[in-house]
Amino acid sequence: MITMPHETLRSFMRDTFVAVGVPQSDAEICADVLITADLLGIDSHGIGRLKPIYIDRIVAGQISPTTTIEIVKETPTTAVIDGHNGMGQVIAKRSMEMAIEKAKAYGLGMVAVRNSNHYGIAGYYVRMAAEQGMIGITGTNARPSIAPTFGVENMLGTNPLTFGIPTDEPFPFMLDCATSITQRGKIEVYARLNKPLPQGWVISEDGTSKTNPHEVLEDLVKGTAALLPLGGMGEEMGGYKGYGYATVVEILSAALQQGAFLKALSGFENGQKVPYKLGHFFLAIHIEAFTELSHFTKTTGEILRSLRSSKKAPGHHRIYTAGEKEYETMQKRLVEGIPLDEEEQKDMIALRDKFRLPYRFPFEA
Repeated sequence: MITMPHETLRSFMRDTFVAVGVPQSDAEICADVLITADLLGIDSHGIGRLKPIYIDRIVAGQISPTTTIEIVKETPTTAVIDGHNGMGQVIAKRSMEMAIEKAKAYGLGMVAVRNSNHYGIAGYYVRMAAEQGMIGITGTNARPSIAPTFGVENMLGTNPLTFGIPTDEPFPFMLDCATSITQRGKIEVYARLNKPLPQGWVISEDGTSKTNPHEVLEDLVKGTAALLPLGGMGEEMGGYKGYGYATVVEILSAALQQGAFLKALSGFENGQKVPYKLGHFFLAIHIEAFTELSHFTKTTGEILRSLRSSKKAPGHHRIYTAGEKEYETMQKRLVEGIPLDEEEQKDMIALRDKFRLPYRFPFEA
């Protein structure tokens, strides 16, 4: 592992997006979403995904580098957006901005999206709402990964259900996690590090656990392995809960906007690569429509501080609340830089050379 300043990585990602045809202003948005993930310590969704999830898909024709946002239907508090296969980050940022604008005027705003692409960390968009004194909620469907309870076929995406809530502390409460035990991005991290997966994350067709991350990534595409929902296999530990929440996100990401769902999100059709046609939803709730913002943030802060100060389990000296670790990681990485593993370094060199970008990286020495 080496570290690099976040400013350098941000500019490199922006310039790489521009090199494949993404307009400058849109490239700034895409780079900001990715570098925010790295700064928050969500390494599964940062620069490690620049090449395989975005650049390679643009080159393959699965993502359009120029984004055309069409408002299909709109009311004072709602909208349906067609992203026409553009950049997911650009579509998502504009959609949450619309939801926030509507919430400022009417108390609530919700935008449903179809025909989009991977939009990066969901937390980016709920943080937008929290910074405006609002509660932000978003979810997205994704290519098939999760098996339903008592099943072994990957049907649902990792389908995060994400919340951002302002507090009286320097950072919002932010719950950003998949509805599976883990997400593909975490498996990609394990693969880059050649590290075996824990037992119970992934199930094979014969119902046994798989731990080789390289095999799992291949088998997820082939449909011969599946991630387990939150709670794990069966019902004893509540696996049906994760399965249920993943299904809720799938419905809200497809039915409201009449978009694609389940197997139609695989990115393949008749053996050929095609657009993913992902759907998202964004909800902004204006707190001032219910109570004074200062009263709300104070109560929220007191709840979180009470949780942190509660009795610790033996061997543990600290209790965290959602968003706290990410905030602390960001403060550290703003100063010390972003860690890069060897595979990420190789991808950066490959992209630099392919697009003849004027960068020289310290790890090349």
